[in-house]
Amino acid sequence: MYFLAYVAANCRTALAALPAVDGDRIGIVGHSYGGKWAMFAACFNQKFACGVWSDPGIVFDEKRANVNYWEPWYLGFVPNQNRKPGLLTVENPRTGAYKTLVEEKHDLTEVLALMAPRPFLVSGGSEDTAERWQPLNRVREVYRLLGRTQAVGMTLRPKHDPTEESNEQLYGFFECFLKPKKG
Repeated sequence: MYFLAYVAANCRTALAALPAVDGDRIGIVGHSYGGKWAMFAACFNQKFACGVWSDPGIVFDEKRANVNYWEPWYLGFVPNQNRKPGLLTVENPRTGAYKTLVEEKHDLTEVLALMAPRPFLVSGGSEDTAERWQPLNRVREVYRLLGRTQAVGMTLRPKHDPTEESNEQLYGFFECFLKPKKG
């Protein structure tokens, strides 16, 4: 995941170098796998002004097959070990950094807190439902400590795939936080 964040940071740097681009007003967005990528990129790189992640799974949730941070292409990689893709079982246990993070009681709220005080929006669907407000409220506590109260948001839709409405909501978020202010 950090490698993908590094790739996104390099793309941001290249974009910021263009004469027509204001490097202080670059946000990032991604959906599902790309949402995980965008989330890690924005949280680990302070140069992204804001971020939107669309239904990536913002917490470790081992009951949800699509919140699959345990997979080797995310946080479960172990050299020379092949874990069968799919939900965790006794025969197919946690591996890699994911195993260590869970055993040490870490979660993605710690990553999300790195975004503070910059704004972000979770465009929730089937994986990031209304119950995700509980961990987001923990992240909002960090924002409050930094004096920022209107920077963490969440929208909801019933299914995983983005809709016209959810896309309009994320466009509005970017306009709110990236568009130059008049006067």
